[in-house]
This record gives sequence, structure tokens and C-alpha cells, in this order.
Amino acid sequence: MNDPIPHAEVPLTRREMLLRGGAGFGSLALLGMLGDSPLLAATTPAGTPAAGGASWTLPARAKSCIFLFMEGGPSHIDTFDPKPLVNALAGKPLPASFKPVITPMGEAGSPILPVQRKWARHGEGGLWVSDWLPHLAGCADDLVVIRSCWSNGLNHVGGVCQMNTGSILAGRPSLGSWVSYGLGTENRDLPCYVVLQDSNGLVAGGPRNWGSGFMPATHQGIRLGSGSRELIPNLSTPGDVGEARQRGKLAFLGRLNARHAERHPDQTELDARIRAYELAFRMQAEAPGAVDLADESEETRSLYGLDRKETSAFARNCLLARRLVERGVRFVQLYHGAGAKWDAHSGIEKNHAELCRSMDRPVAGLLRDLKRRGLLDQTLVVWGGEFGRTPMSEKGDGRDHNPYGFTMWMAGAGLRGGRTVGATDEVGLHAVEDRLHVHDLHATILHLMGADHSRLVYLHKGRPERATQNEGVVSESILRA
Repeated sequence: MNDPIPHAEVPLTRREMLLRGGAGFGSLALLGMLGDSPLLAATTPAGTPAAGGASWTLPARAKSCIFLFMEGGPSHIDTFDPKPLVNALAGKPLPASFKPVITPMGEAGSPILPVQRKWARHGEGGLWVSDWLPHLAGCADDLVVIRSCWSNGLNHVGGVCQMNTGSILAGRPSLGSWVSYGLGTENRDLPCYVVLQDSNGLVAGGPRNWGSGFMPATHQGIRLGSGSRELIPNLSTPGDVGEARQRGKLAFLGRLNARHAERHPDQTELDARIRAYELAFRMQAEAPGAVDLADESEETRSLYGLDRKETSAFARNCLLARRLVERGVRFVQLYHGAGAKWDAHSGIEKNHAELCRSMDRPVAGLLRDLKRRGLLDQTLVVWGGEFGRTPMSEKGDGRDHNPYGFTMWMAGAGLRGGRTVGATDEVGLHAVEDRLHVHDLHATILHLMGADHSRLVYLHKGRPERATQNEGVVSESILRA
């Protein structure tokens, strides 16, 4: 008897071939759908799974994050952290009982500057908010005010860099880049990570604050235009260029880039450029609608303060942030006072009064709008600067940099609001209770977005790198229900 034909060599019938081929087409469609998902985001450019694979994912409490960055350092003791002893000691030098600090600009022994604010408790939680922020005071029950933040950045360049990247030195990926790398995008037709400024002022340290560092350049933030500039430069196709011509040009460029990429596989900038072209082509259909505010009602525009001269610039950005997160953008960073305008070494009353007035209504409008649309529970909103201000005076009527103890707040992501976390000492100089370093803040933000900071790893030259540089602890006080 002849041996039976091995199974692998048995010819397929027409019906079997159609059955197997049909299943394959389904797999191709699934692969396309997963192309930008977190399941496939956990690979390095070379295709090797990053350390830990996708095991860094956690149940997410927020799909997106809006980081409201007050550049220059807002004074916590004039906004969210009242200190009666500051006024009691006004005009006197800091008592020796308080641990001394190094200040970058102020002179040793500068007298304490009184706080001229009026304070009141707001909301069911009785949160203290100063009279500089009447609109945010109305959102008090949504805020988790973190009074015990601290950092290592004594000056703006290092402070802004650390609040964005975890390090006072340039070269590391920004927090938004880690989100892009670890969690991927929710909308492949829009950037995963967007940056908006309220002016054309240069943020201290420049674009490195939203750069991808040693990661592939495709994870860097995309800065949109500000002020009177075109919001998305060079996106619109010229009128005399049809779709067929545009597709042909992009296909030709794609072939040239692919040929070059084969010869230079380590140049991630080229890969980012190719992806940028592809994203730009997809954005031509999606992005104009995302950033077009024409369909917003007058009531919504008024809610944000878009109809007021002093608030219109930041109001536009806050409204854009809402439109972007509701379309699946993961990380949106808004710079208020771009160019370190919150840096009140002198004239803090005039400086902070104007900046609070231009920011207060738009941020409160953002919180209220997210909440009424059912988006606040799935969006994490973070507010703060690179550091706070000292209780001691500088130049008579200003305050110096204070990275030793300052305030930030979070809202949304299912967090229980109307409460404070941590504390500074009696004059607001040092964080003394439940201290949260920048690494702890980053660890907590990543946790809320569904990524374990201790397992989210990128292999850089064989070294496992983490967003929190092997430091940082998720704050249980912030997460506490």
C-alpha cells in the first residue's frame, strides 16, 4: 500500500482556498485597525518588543490629558495656599527657624512680602481660593489642589525642562512623548500630542520641552500656530493641485524616502518625516474641522471668554483643547504666559492680576464644558508652572523662584475634588507634608492614563529608560476616593 500523501502536500479545493483566503483578508483589516493602537505601540523602531512588552498597561481612568502650563511660576501663596503668618511677618527677614534656601535672583535676608489677597472657602469641600480666581473658585469641588510639589529646577530653563521631561538637563523625552510611545493614538488622523501657546513668546528651553529625546522623533509634540498665525501651517493643498496629483507626488516622495530609509535604518528623523507626511495628508480631511470654532455656539464662546479681549487668546486654546480631546488626541499642552510671563520678580500685584484675569475664565470654562459634555471623567486636567514663588520679597514688590514647595492641581479622571493634598510650612517656603516631586507627579499622571511608569520602558543603547528615571511614586493621596 502506498503511503498517504502528507497533509501539507494535499491540493486545496476551490472552496477551501476561498475559506482560508477570506479569513486572511479579515486579519489584514484587523492589522490596519490596530496599526496605531497601544497593542502595537510597544515596539521599538527595529521591531523588537520594548522591555516589558505591553505589560505596562493598566486600567485607564483617563483617555486624554490637558496640561495647563503657567510658564514662569505662579505664586501659590497668592492663589491656592493661604499663609496668615506671611502677613504677620511682613517686612521682617525670614526667621532662622525656617530651613534656608538658595534663591537665584533675590538677596539674602530680603524681607517677607505681605499677601494682599482676600481669601474664601468655596464649594462643599471648603477649598481655599483667592480673589484673583473667582471663576475657578466656582469649580472648587472639581479640583484636587496639591500644595506640596517640589522640584530641582532653580531657574526657568531647568525648571520648565524638568516639569516636562523629568530632568533639568535637555535630552530626555517629554511626558507627552512617553504617552504617545506607551499608549498610542486614539485617532490616526490627528496628532497624538499637541502643543498650543497663547503667544509667540519663546518658552524657556524651546521645543525640547515637547521633544521626543532619544525616542523616535515621531513621538514629539506637534506645535500648532498661535496668535494671528495660521493654526496649522502648510496644511491646505493649493487650489490648482488636484487630489490625484497630490497623491502621485506623495507616492513618489514615499518611494524616495523608503529607498533612503533602507540604507539608513537608524535615522529616526526620516521615519518621523515620512510619518509626518502621511499624517499631514490624513489631517487635510480631519484637522480643519477639529480646529474650526465656527460651529461653536455663542453661549460656549462666552463661557470660555472668547468674546473678551483680555481672555480671547487663552480661551481659544482651551476651547481647541476640548475639541481635540473629544476627537481622540491623547495629550494636549497649553502654555499660558509663554515667555515666562508669570515670572514676577517685581510688580507681582500687576503681573499676577493681569495673568489670572486672562486665564481664570477660560480654564473654568474648559472644566465646565468638559463636565457638561461627559468628558471630564475621561480627561485629566493638570494646572501648574515649573515652580512657585517665595514669601520673601525681591526688588521691593516681587517674589523670587521657589522650587522647594509650590502648588499644582488636577481635575477629572474620576478624581474626588474639593480637597487638598499635602502642605507647605507656615510661610509656604518648603513642602513638608506628603511631598510630591516632579517624578511623583509624572508617575501619577501616567497611572491615571493607564500606564505603569515602572514598567513603561524604552531601550536606549541597551539601557532601560523610564519616564521617571527609576524614581517616582504614584500618589495614593491623589487617587484616594
